[in-house]
Amino acid sequence: MLAQVAASYRFYSLRAALLPRDRAQAFLESLHRINAQRFYRGSTRHGGAFLKIGQLLSARPDILPRPWIQELSTLQDAAPALPFETVRRVVESELGKPLDHLFVEFDPEPLAAASIGQVHRAVTRNGEPVAVKVQRPGIAELVRLDLQSLEIFLAAIRSSLPELDYDTIVSEVRGAVLAELDYVEEATMTAKVARRFAGDTAVVIPVPFPYLSTGKVLTTSFIDGRKITAVLDELDARSETGDLEARRELSGVLGQLMSGYIKQILLHGEFQADPHPGNLLLTDEGRVAILDFGCSKSLLPEVREGYLDLVRAFLFGDRKRMGELFDRLGFRTRSGKPDTLHAFADAILSEFRKAMTNGSFCWPDRESMLEQATELVTALENDPVVKIPTEFVMIARVFGTLMGLFTEYRPDIAFADHVLPVLEAALFSSAPPTE
Repeated sequence: MLAQVAASYRFYSLRAALLPRDRAQAFLESLHRINAQRFYRGSTRHGGAFLKIGQLLSARPDILPRPWIQELSTLQDAAPALPFETVRRVVESELGKPLDHLFVEFDPEPLAAASIGQVHRAVTRNGEPVAVKVQRPGIAELVRLDLQSLEIFLAAIRSSLPELDYDTIVSEVRGAVLAELDYVEEATMTAKVARRFAGDTAVVIPVPFPYLSTGKVLTTSFIDGRKITAVLDELDARSETGDLEARRELSGVLGQLMSGYIKQILLHGEFQADPHPGNLLLTDEGRVAILDFGCSKSLLPEVREGYLDLVRAFLFGDRKRMGELFDRLGFRTRSGKPDTLHAFADAILSEFRKAMTNGSFCWPDRESMLEQATELVTALENDPVVKIPTEFVMIARVFGTLMGLFTEYRPDIAFADHVLPVLEAALFSSAPPTE
């Protein structure tokens, strides 16, 4: 499958030179669609890293062409469930006891099935409801082999892609996918972030149970809630009929989500880097639950402060200071000038600066987004970004995914309620809170 995709793009590069520009573009669009369908079919059959990488890339319209995003967006729910007997064997082998000695209840039907593991609801011997994530047998070896194949594939088609720092992107994605195989590290990160949000009235994080967790089984507190997009869809439908209370609730939910991620990145320096809707719930108490810390990132204190300074310089229009911070954080363009980086900062943060002035966010419509995307592509063609810092890959992934939600539902998020308090706390804190 990868060979077919790579060969087709190489053939296109030869044929395009003989075609008028409009026909070459139409041919490329058709080729993107065909290859995206090939990758989708191969990913759903094979699973492993192919499925995981497809899921990761489905939330990155800044990297992949639109036909690829449209095809891969359905991969989030494409993983087949493991048979219950397989799940039982993994849990008993990892925890060293029969299942009924570990749990008084264990639902054989999974709550969710993903590319690397699946989650079951259970009840501990102490009567505590929990979520048990079980890793697919043999997935570690499969993922490592898949990553090698995908890197060879990327090298083959790289000349057909926009010029970017693919070495850093590949390295960071490889690290993120491999990290999802280590449930011990995931439990550690989950516990850290859960402590940060202990007592928070807007956001809740599950708490791990170390004595029921290993490298391949992760048990956390069970958080009862509904998938966030199901709630948002209902509120959006009601608001379309003129229900102002539904509109207020929708905006409040997405404001809590925005605040929760700004806290993680700019205040705490530790964040969950996979905010797709399957990992986000809304509880009956109205709190946003952030699940699954398999894909997460920790920032060094000086790096966290560097991004915080960058946001501050942007909000106050200090482009000279921004240029210094781009350089300090590790961004580089081919020319050495920061113009392309300023264009991307405008694309990511301009709504924040407008909200600081106007009091609430005003989200761009589709035409504005297309115009902005065209400007970014032009900026990249004129002066590509040849080096990006590793942590920015995951930060951009978070904000790229969240912006998809915000532009879809266009919430009226109040800057003073959901953003300003977090920025003030971060700006007046010389270091993240201690454990």
